[in-house]
Amino acid sequence: MTLDLFEYQARDMFEAHGVPVLQGLIADTPEEAEAAAAKIGGVVVVKAQVKVGGRGKAGGVKVAKTPEEARTHAEAILGLDIKGHVVKRVMIAQGASIDQEYYFSVMLDRSNRTFLSLCSVEGGMDIEQLAVERPDALAKIAVDAVAGIDLAKAREIALAGHFPAELADKVAPVLVKLYDVFVKEDATLVEVNPLVLTHDGQILALDGKVTLDDNAEFRHERAEMERDDLDPLEAKAKAWDLNYVKLDGQVGIIGNGAGLVMSTLDVVAYAGERHGGVRPANFLDIGGGASAEVMANGLDVILGDAQVKSVFVNVFGGITACDAVANGIVGALEKLGSAATKPLVVRLDGNNVVEGRRILADFAHPLVTVAETMDEAADKAAELANR
Repeated sequence: MTLDLFEYQARDMFEAHGVPVLQGLIADTPEEAEAAAAKIGGVVVVKAQVKVGGRGKAGGVKVAKTPEEARTHAEAILGLDIKGHVVKRVMIAQGASIDQEYYFSVMLDRSNRTFLSLCSVEGGMDIEQLAVERPDALAKIAVDAVAGIDLAKAREIALAGHFPAELADKVAPVLVKLYDVFVKEDATLVEVNPLVLTHDGQILALDGKVTLDDNAEFRHERAEMERDDLDPLEAKAKAWDLNYVKLDGQVGIIGNGAGLVMSTLDVVAYAGERHGGVRPANFLDIGGGASAEVMANGLDVILGDAQVKSVFVNVFGGITACDAVANGIVGALEKLGSAATKPLVVRLDGNNVVEGRRILADFAHPLVTVAETMDEAADKAAELANR
């Protein structure tokens, strides 16, 4: 799992690692915004703190020349809905006299099992747009996870991003510090857009985006870090240690193993095209154990989603045999009782599959349909969801 930081958190993290940034203070009320602007002094920028792009276009970024103007802007921005994210906090950032804007990021490249740096002397715009319209302007440089980014590598990256030699020398130390953030904070992404050159010759990170690897939490003290409020179903699943992600569909998915669940999502999406365009409603991996309690918790979460019309349980028996899985499903339905009101399609395969299917056949629950293949089960689940 990963954790996306708010911009102010990324700014504070950059500052802690020596990355040059401007002063920034957070505010939860217009009054606090006014006080923060007065403390910083001069021109400030009032910036909505939401984890989504396009804030400026949505009215979530405003320049204020006075504390009173900062208060007025904060009144307009707080409570603003930006692509489904309601603004609860703003950052009052010190204004900058910008001469040029650049782009830099370093990320985990899972497909090549290494790190990847993206760099361009042209920043400030949507990097996706730049990559499509002018791909030659965006350098993509592999970074060895052992060697990392030193000054020489940073200069190589800057030159590949079309920085003039003198400017590359100026930018390189900042890129090294940003890589320090990436490594020392156990991040999967560190992005700055824009990285700027001011009229007085400073290189500054004006807007940072950082994604942290939650698997490395044991190495850090982040218990008090502000996080997004979880969807209620995701919060319930987390409390039960279930690997659950809510999606926007109608077929609930339960599987054992992330790879199997991902494949199930694809098969259901394909089958759904034949049945009114229904789609998967969630990702839920119950892992190796499929006890009655684990299965009941998984079904409880999925059935609590009003969008779910049917449930597809797709389990491959391995260490946990199919008869144990079947007993888990039986126990789950008995435990849920009248709370189980939506049809379940169950596909079992692997270790002791014949016994598992027999258990479900003898149970003969009116909501349960047993299918032999994944394609057959996906088609049936999609059909039931479309009724």
